[in-house]
Formats: sequence, structure tokens, C-alpha cells
Amino acid sequence: MQKTFLGPQLRRLRQERKETQGAMAKALGISTSYVNLLENNERSVSVGVLLRLFEVYGVDWRSIEKDDSAAQLADLRAALQDPMFTDRRPDLPQLRAALVHAPDLVAAFLRLHRAQSAALDRLSALTDTDALPKPEAAVHLIFRRNRNHFPSLETAAEAFWTAPPRDEVYTALKSRLREVHGVTTRLARVEDMPGTLRNYDADRREILLSEALDHPNRAFQLAHMCALLGHRDLLDSLTAEVDDQQAQARLRIELANYFAAAVLMPYAAFLAEARATKYDFDHLATRFGVSFEQACHRATTLQREGSQGVPFFFLRIDKGGNVTKRFNATEFPLAEYGGACPRLDVHTSFRTPGRIVPQYVEMPDGSRFFTFSRTVDRPTWARHAQDNRLAVAMGCASEHAGALGYAEALSQSAPVTPIGINCRICPRPACDQRAQPAMIQTAPPDVSRRGATRFDL
Repeated sequence: MQKTFLGPQLRRLRQERKETQGAMAKALGISTSYVNLLENNERSVSVGVLLRLFEVYGVDWRSIEKDDSAAQLADLRAALQDPMFTDRRPDLPQLRAALVHAPDLVAAFLRLHRAQSAALDRLSALTDTDALPKPEAAVHLIFRRNRNHFPSLETAAEAFWTAPPRDEVYTALKSRLREVHGVTTRLARVEDMPGTLRNYDADRREILLSEALDHPNRAFQLAHMCALLGHRDLLDSLTAEVDDQQAQARLRIELANYFAAAVLMPYAAFLAEARATKYDFDHLATRFGVSFEQACHRATTLQREGSQGVPFFFLRIDKGGNVTKRFNATEFPLAEYGGACPRLDVHTSFRTPGRIVPQYVEMPDGSRFFTFSRTVDRPTWARHAQDNRLAVAMGCASEHAGALGYAEALSQSAPVTPIGINCRICPRPACDQRAQPAMIQTAPPDVSRRGATRFDL
């Protein structure tokens, strides 16, 4: 049985009620020293204490067990990459201790750092809206809190069909929609659905799919609709904590996508095949009848307790260098905030369409990652829309590289590329790819010298 540690939550509960440790100990029928050990995460909480918490304080232990420490640790590590902390940067044990012993202080520090970063961004570009809250930010936070894994959706997907058909998945999904939900599916011409890949007409009980979709994506869209039509209550419960209607709708879409991936790529079978092939995503896409991007995305969700895959992060980037999709099953700052550094080979993968580009990279704090990138093509609407191409990058901590066949193309002594989050906070002084000066740079440039870039002192 997994041990339950609720130190910060228990301390917060006590402080909100203005109780001493002695008063809480008396109320729970335990010793004061035991309360102290619980609050410092030196003891796990027993079932008896959890029941007493409910009886005495009316608090459901499941509500206080929710722990954002992994997400907060990632945020804290990212914030401390700021060049202002270069001289005295706390190590990982210190950060974990701060989360346990001073969670409110950590939260206040992160709020302050976000406010400072937003102020700096607005000063440098008054028209920049990136610092403003967005529905996508709320959706991303929900996925991070769950480490990109939703057990209830996995359970629903496993019950969808006992044995996924080896072929005719698209036909099986059409039949299920018709027989269970009374919904028919029809393929429509591109000119009849301009700018639309899928449309559900609730009045006619009909799903229209654009002929611009390839076969794997047609099946994926139908599995997505099975989630929306067949699991409304489950999706309602998972989106209930989001108040903003736009964010709630975006979250529902992403959760339905998660369900569709879990239906088409069942957890146990996909993980077993991934391990057997050393995460050959072209093979996985072929075996499960999905796209390369869908197989990569599914790999980031393999975080089931006791049956975990390699902890990946996933980035999708357009030809302008914008990150258009980001999923993260790790605590790495690169996964959470990176993607803008031109030294990351996901940007150069556009030069070699369809080919895997492996790379070892190192962050300014010395942490190293193995990444691989490849371009993916989007649906083409017409002659003028050719080369509608994006690039995806998958990455993991370098210690997991041995589990990936793509790393075999690079020797252990392969060069490691130094990268950063972005130029604004990257402290590397002589990067020949620097596009803007680092915020830490305070000395004036040397007028008698020309460096690799105009920002090189």
C-alpha cells in the first residue's frame, strides 16, 4: 500500500483553524510529537488518523491529499534558472525541504518571480500579451498537476472494448457510434467543409469528417467523439474545477483527445511494445494504426503507478519557432518553459523532413537531456497549402537514454549542445545564436571588440 504524506497540508489545516500542535494532537487522539513528525513528513498518515481528520474537522482526506509539490518543484527550479541567482542557487534537496517546511513561502516566492518576469516582459514589449492569463495556461496546469496521466480515463478506455480489432478500427468505431449513440458518420469533400476537419451536427445526429484527414486521424476523431458522447459525466467531473468557460471547453477537448489515444493505444499493450522496440515511434505508429505524433504524445501519458514508461516531455513547434503544443510528464524546466533556443535541433529538423534528429543537450545548471526531433505533416487542404509542416521533439533525462533506440546513433562521448530556456534569461555569455541581450548583462559592450554577435561583450 502506498504511504500517504500530508505534512504541508496538515500544517495548513491546523494554522487555518489557529490551533497549536498540542490542540490538534488532543483532537485527533495522538501525541504532540507525532503531529510534529506528520507535519514534517517524517511519518506517513495512518488510516485511523485520516478517519479522525474527517470526524473532527469534516475534511475529506482525498481533498487534502492533492499535492502540487511536483509542479511547484518544476516551477521553483525554472525560476531559479534566472541569472540573478547564478552565484547562490539552492540545490535540489534544499528545494524539496522548502516545499515541505515552508510551502507558503515557496508559493509567495513564485508569485513574486512571476510578477517580476511579467513586468520585465511588458517593459521590453508593451504590446506583448504572452504574460496575460490564457485558457491554455489553465488547461496546461491541470495536466501538470496530474503528471499528464488520468487513471479514470485509462479505466474508461480499457472498458471501451475487450479486444481492440487488429484491423477495421475505423469501421468498428463507426458501428459503435451508430449502435450505442445513434450517430452516423459521413465523409465530406474538402470544399463542403472549408477550414474544418470534423463537425458534429447534434440535430441530425451525424458526424462529418473531412476527406483531408488521413485514415489514422479519421479513426482518432471518431474515438474523440466517443468520449464526448459516451463519457459526459466523467468529463464533467474532470473539468469541474475550472471556472472559466473557455478554459473548461479547451480542457474537455484535450481530455477527449486523451481518451481517444488511450482507446487506440491501450496502456499495457502500448507500454510493452514501446519497451520491446526501444521506443521506435514509427513502429508504434504502424502497429497501433496511429500517427507518429499521436504515438509520441501517448508515450508522455505512461505514468501509471508501478507500471511507468520513460518520463518524456513533448514539444511541437511551427516553422516560426513557436511552441504550438506542450505536454510534460517530468519536472524539467526545459519541458515546461523551453523550446525557444535555436541550438535545440527541433528547429533544424525542418531541413531533413521525416528523419529523426537525435541530440544530447545541457542546460545552464548542468542538467543533461536526450532529445530527438522529427517533422510531421498536417492535413493539406489545397495546392496553395502544401508544406503544412510542424516539428515534434521528445526528451527525457539523459539517464533514460539507454532505453531509447534513437540514442544508439550517438556514442556516449557524443558532443553535448549547451542550450537555454530563452535568450532573455540564458546566462551563457558568448553564444553565437544569441538574439537579444540577457537580463543579467549590465556591463556596457566593448567598443573596440566585435564578438560572435552584437550582444557579445
